[in-house]
Amino acid sequence: MTTTRLLSAAAAVSLIAGAAWAQTPATPAIPSPAPAASAAVAAPMAAPAATLVANGDITTTLRLSGQFTTFVKALDATNLSGLLQKQPNITVFAPTDAAFAALPPGDLNKLMADKTGLQKLLIHHLINAPVPGSKIKGTRGPWPTGAGDKVVLDGGADGVLKADNATIVQADVQATNGLIHVVDRVLIAGSVPETLPQPEAAPAPVAAPEPAPVSKPAPKAAKHRKK
Repeated sequence: MTTTRLLSAAAAVSLIAGAAWAQTPATPAIPSPAPAASAAVAAPMAAPAATLVANGDITTTLRLSGQFTTFVKALDATNLSGLLQKQPNITVFAPTDAAFAALPPGDLNKLMADKTGLQKLLIHHLINAPVPGSKIKGTRGPWPTGAGDKVVLDGGADGVLKADNATIVQADVQATNGLIHVVDRVLIAGSVPETLPQPEAAPAPVAAPEPAPVSKPAPKAAKHRKK
């Protein structure tokens, strides 16, 4: 029931009650207990991002979704849309509009003005091979990207899949020519180390020095007795 209907219903109830009051004799008012304090109304939760549904090839799927307008605009500006439309068996990490909006102020404008740098950034989001979430889960390591650098994929023990500095919020959207993994941040090459630092080896225990041998007194020379 909409708010308007609720207000209309409340007004109608008030009119009916008023008419009934006019037709019946007044009775002494009985004081009613104070109404209990109403429970605090919980603040509405932010609506989660809509689930991406495959709709043809990768470019078409992203374009029709409406969540990747900045990514698609950048692909169009660098002539990469056709690549993501025709290249088979590829994996794309697709940042949402919210991911681009989270960039530092001015960075997006700088990227859009630098077509060479923008193209390299976008191709860093592409692996020329199918990489499903099952290959990422439980592993950690670098994968070569179309930009000639590497993206660090991490499927840690907590079950959260990551790519570089981003979380994969939806994995394995199977388009006709490859996979899409939705990420919540723009991938930045070199933002995380390819290998985790190894703990330093514990120093070898120092052996306790052996006790010095106790020297025995030299035997006394025997005295010759005179005959």
